[in-house]
Amino acid sequence: MSQLQAIHTNDAPKAVGAYSQAVKHQGMLYTSGQIGLDPRSGNMVADDVATQAKQVVANLTAVIEAAGGQLNQIIKVTIFLENMDDFPVVNQIYADWLGEHRPARSTVAVAALPLAAKVEMDCIVAVG
Repeated sequence: MSQLQAIHTNDAPKAVGAYSQAVKHQGMLYTSGQIGLDPRSGNMVADDVATQAKQVVANLTAVIEAAGGQLNQIIKVTIFLENMDDFPVVNQIYADWLGEHRPARSTVAVAALPLAAKVEMDCIVAVG
């Protein structure tokens, strides 16, 4: 049985609980959910969903790259929104982030997110 490899980068917020930023196993990367935390300060970047979403994708990018992956290797993304009215804004930021790459995706409305975040995302990536 192959080993799980915990992924950590200082370019994404430190895990604030009993989890890793991501885990790599048999050529697959499973990221933990990222919210709009600034990796340097550990504070939420802003109260608006657009700024938070931009930080979320920056955090995910940092984790994916730390594991040796690239954005075009993302297989599946899950987006959690505190308010589904924010979907158009987050969808545009998401589309800008991934360009022509179109992984599978789910978007879920939730009652609340950690630290009163407005958006959270996680993903599964084929990292070889």
